Amino acid sequence: MRATDNGVPIDQILCGDNLELIQQLPDRSIQLVITSPPYFQQRNYGSGMGNEKNVNAYIDILLCLFRECVRVLADDGNIVFNIGDKYQNSNLLLVPYRFALAAMDTGGVRLVNEITWVKKNPTPRQFSRRLVSSTEPFFHFAKSDRYFYNPKAFLAKTHAPQPRKKKNGTTVGQKYFQLIDKSDLSDAEKTLARTELTQVIQEAKSGKIHSFRMKIRGIHAAPFGGQEGGRTSQLRNKGFTIIRIHGNKLKRDVIKTDDLIETSDVIETPVATLKGNKHPAIYPVEVVEEFLHLLTPTGAVVLDPFIGSGSTAVACKKLGRHYIGYDINAEYCEDARQRVLQTPGVSQQHLFEI
Repeated sequence: MRATDNGVPIDQILCGDNLELIQQLPDRSIQLVITSPPYFQQRNYGSGMGNEKNVNAYIDILLCLFRECVRVLADDGNIVFNIGDKYQNSNLLLVPYRFALAAMDTGGVRLVNEITWVKKNPTPRQFSRRLVSSTEPFFHFAKSDRYFYNPKAFLAKTHAPQPRKKKNGTTVGQKYFQLIDKSDLSDAEKTLARTELTQVIQEAKSGKIHSFRMKIRGIHAAPFGGQEGGRTSQLRNKGFTIIRIHGNKLKRDVIKTDDLIETSDVIETPVATLKGNKHPAIYPVEVVEEFLHLLTPTGAVVLDPFIGSGSTAVACKKLGRHYIGYDINAEYCEDARQRVLQTPGVSQQHLFEI
């Protein structure tokens, strides 16, 4: 059996009750927990949670596991839960948000982001009195302010920097000279503003930066909520602030199916199928990969307490992370193992059942 120095079993898919299995893990032994629990009364997974009589019972059971996830999480680790919603008696229950609020109330984590997965092909149902749901939330929790975070690697293939073109026009930034003249800045402040404006114009023309903006005290409103030492402080103390724009796309809290370069049958539809795999909701490998890029270093240990079809394990093997997967359904465990075995680099000796 393969294990880390502190006895954590790695690169394994274990069949059993996840609450019992996770209690065998040491404190602070996992770098990332990422999972998609069975949705409330959505599908028949054969056994386990998801079939509770009411949504409060569903969330209570899920919170029992969540507390254990917090316990085993390293201080610089992250937790990502993907939870689907449910209509009941024509009411949208807001199950994901009920869970997120309850998870924060446990006191062990803070909610960093709600990241929205926009599906390319949502289930093609037709409703006469409501719109088709085409998004799902991923809730990113952290145990401390020291959580591992690598935003440059997140959706890196689709957020490449914009080419920096030289701006040869003679009008670049000229409007700001006019605004400086009209402002109520002191003569010394105006001189400094013109000097720094001339410098940043040259940076834009040479292609060193993509573009820039300038804010001038009395002409532009101060940024709301600005911190000392930032733009608000510069406006107050210098009379102006210059914002350099380098052409990098903003890292937004949205994952669109169309943005993922490496597409497959798994990512093309929200509920995909794999030949011979009996799981009713195949988790997109490419979406998991983006969270691995964002929230883990190479070699990290990743836990999925609802491993299902094995997508988290597949993503980990592809990206050089170690995985631990739990599922109560023996058929799902076996199908997941077979799927992982077909992933390059996986050795059969890494897969065991307790």
